[in-house]
Amino acid sequence: MSPEIASYCGYAASVFIVLSFILKDVRKIRFVNMIGCILFVVYGIFSGMLWPIIIPNAILCFIQVYHLVRNEKTPS
Repeated sequence: MSPEIASYCGYAASVFIVLSFILKDVRKIRFVNMIGCILFVVYGIFSGMLWPIIIPNAILCFIQVYHLVRNEKTPS
């Protein structure tokens, strides 16, 4: 991946993270935040294995998935 595309991926990740703070529905917040975290992991990998970006965002992604799956199993 070219450095320019990696940068766009980082910018897109930032947009998704900020967007997740604007939303009110918790499921949408988690889903949008998860997309941002995935994009940050991709950005970290293709920008030279930036572990301080990869590790926390990968952990947050798993947390978001856990809560999304858990909430789907429990009735509203």
